[in-house]
Amino acid sequence: MNLFDAHSVVADLGLIGVLAIIFAETGLLIGLAFPGDSLLFLAGVAASGSGAAILGGAHLSPMGLFIGAPIAAIVGAQVGHWIGHKYGRKLFDRPDGKVFNHQKVIAAEKWLRKYGTGKAVLLARFVPFIRTLINPICGIVGIPARKFFLWNVIGGLVWTEVVIGLGYILGEKLQGSVDKYILPVVGLIIVISILPVLIELFREWQTRKHHK
Repeated sequence: MNLFDAHSVVADLGLIGVLAIIFAETGLLIGLAFPGDSLLFLAGVAASGSGAAILGGAHLSPMGLFIGAPIAAIVGAQVGHWIGHKYGRKLFDRPDGKVFNHQKVIAAEKWLRKYGTGKAVLLARFVPFIRTLINPICGIVGIPARKFFLWNVIGGLVWTEVVIGLGYILGEKLQGSVDKYILPVVGLIIVISILPVLIELFREWQTRKHHK
């Protein structure tokens, strides 16, 4: 069993394991390395009619997955926000922090100011690592819990249902031949996920270029 491999989580841990990883990936700081998009996609495949045949006998309850995944993602992010609000400053203010430091707080504040809370929280759901860090950082910079909760619910629902839905539809439509499409689709999801980061880096580069 490998907690960092989406296929292993689905096959060995089942629905409870999938929901636990989603919760940890969005709510706990140790979840930075856990699979997110690829796990949701493969879980969607496993919930489809041909999922068991495709994934070596692994099958997930469609209802349990489509209801449980957004709940796990939403609750996880709320826990992350609470951790940031309660304990975050101590983590980020450490001068020797490698992952959590004051520079990341400044960068997150800039991200939040530029896009606004709603857009920032929603977009972060589709960006690996950022979807884990944005939640405690929102707590640190003082985003009100009620406002964060609203956009957390929207982002959690959109992220989980869209990615799971893609896997489910692909599993239903292509049936036995879906296995050869899994890796390309997961790769496409990952590329789409990091597009906001690449666009932001390009904009920052252009801004610095024009100011030279």
